[in-house]
Amino acid sequence: MSQPLDLAPVGNGIVAALFDRLARCSWLCWPRMDGDPVFNALLGGTSPEGGFMECELLGLRSSEQHYRRNTAVLETILEDERGARLRITDAAPRFRRFGRNFRPPMLVRRIEPLSGTPLIRLRVRPTGNWGAEAPVKRAGSNHLRFLSESLSLRVTTDAPIACLAEEAPFLLDQPVSMVIGPDETVPDNTDTLVQEFIRETEAYWSDWSRGLHLPFEWQDEVIRAAITLKLCAFEETGAIMAALTTSIPEAANTERNWDYRYCWLRDAFFTVQALNRLGTTRTMEDYIRYVTNVVAVSPGGELKPCYPLVPSLPMSERIETSLPGFLGMGPVRVGNEAAEQVQNDVYGSVIMAAAQMFFDRRLPRPAGEPLFRLLEQLGERAEALALQPDAGIWEYRGRERIHTFSAAMCWAGLARLAGIARHLGLAAEAERWAGSARALHATICERAFRADINSFTESFESDGMDAALLLLPEIGFLAATDPRFLGTLDRVKARLLHDGFVYRYDMADDFGKPETAFLVCSFWYVDALAAAGRTEEARTMFGSILSCRNHLGLLAEDLDPRRNQLWGNFPQTYSHVGLILSAMRLSRSWEHGLWGG
Repeated sequence: MSQPLDLAPVGNGIVAALFDRLARCSWLCWPRMDGDPVFNALLGGTSPEGGFMECELLGLRSSEQHYRRNTAVLETILEDERGARLRITDAAPRFRRFGRNFRPPMLVRRIEPLSGTPLIRLRVRPTGNWGAEAPVKRAGSNHLRFLSESLSLRVTTDAPIACLAEEAPFLLDQPVSMVIGPDETVPDNTDTLVQEFIRETEAYWSDWSRGLHLPFEWQDEVIRAAITLKLCAFEETGAIMAALTTSIPEAANTERNWDYRYCWLRDAFFTVQALNRLGTTRTMEDYIRYVTNVVAVSPGGELKPCYPLVPSLPMSERIETSLPGFLGMGPVRVGNEAAEQVQNDVYGSVIMAAAQMFFDRRLPRPAGEPLFRLLEQLGERAEALALQPDAGIWEYRGRERIHTFSAAMCWAGLARLAGIARHLGLAAEAERWAGSARALHATICERAFRADINSFTESFESDGMDAALLLLPEIGFLAATDPRFLGTLDRVKARLLHDGFVYRYDMADDFGKPETAFLVCSFWYVDALAAAGRTEEARTMFGSILSCRNHLGLLAEDLDPRRNQLWGNFPQTYSHVGLILSAMRLSRSWEHGLWGG
């Protein structure tokens, strides 16, 4: 069954675009992933005025879509009522060129007739300033320029320029190539260049995927999730975006819609963790470079929950009124007020993300004492703030409490610092951080565990439940077989599991109670079941989650279980991290899979 989020991302670490089942590009932020969406039909309701790029096949009968194997190169095949067929190939160039990474803010598209003579109409309708500006078109000999006060975009093509400018139909009797990007001259033959860029980009992704350390089972699912995570990493600075979009609501007709085109330090840690387990460490190295820059611009080591892709830029929240919103469900938000919240778990998140840098012998330069001293600043903040109220992992906008997960993440940071210090031979520092971790652990167990209900609770001295408590074994706070955690797991099932999926919490927030399941919470539940020895139950639930992916195997943030419909920003890094980690936990070993029947 098709759904509104049947979308396919294409990107290169600088820009990323989303295409629907007909290869219509409805989202492209430019000139980078957090920029002005020049293609914004995703948030434009049904307005035909602009914000998209498409190749319309007149008399369309059917479509099929797939990625080229193990790549981010997208192919869409359209067929008309007479049986004429064409293939559209979309890519964002990414490969090594002239001894360095080549990833320009650019899309390339090739449209090829496969049978018959398809009749097509090309439309390219960018806008500027969040849909408020309609650019002027200027035609050249082999290009079309789109110019406004905030936009300068060029489409270079070997298609008939007059047909492109006037959106007039023409017969596709030979391949057509297009380059969409900066207002710069393309010196080479367009078709030759586009074919080269697609071929080299396909080779890059194939080689990258070949280096992944995959589980025996669910390999295709994990590869697609890993590529999707890679598409959400902004490689100029090392930031990892929570998602490529803004303002896709968490549920129908709700104002729970936020801008996720930023780097949440917590989300980024889990992304780094997933990619590290797959054997790709470059994202971790780039992210630690990003974090060190974040700390450098943060007075006294005080961290915010999230930062823009360039850490020193502002990200104050505002509403753009020029676009009506996803399916008309506004408002459209730019920026995120969460940056001003207090979320104490971020200190532990950053320390945990950096910890592998000290131990991984594959790295050309493993981390040493200078990075440890930087992390100690964050440890001091974690130590001071662990037992202070905050907005929590779910970013409550209307209240602050001493949240159990935030305190446990601070503990995890202190415990990691002790381990790093031992590794570096710093005995005094190791004992200092280990002692602090022990004291904090005891306090959390005393104040967050309720013996009368045999469960940890979402905040100190409360009775609420929070799905983040499922992560206590994952961060090393408790063994998954500890009776206190088993009681917590049972209480999560009783309070948060509805229609087969796990919700974030069971309390009303600023907007009431959540109406949809948060997908990563269901993956956390799967992991907890498996760690507690309930493997078959975990595998069954994992299969249920996989069945909710869109037509190309991708996930958003939320799910309406009753309608099996995805909601929330897309593609959501958290969800794909959950998929990877659960698959690796549940999969049979290669030896058992190959020889064990």
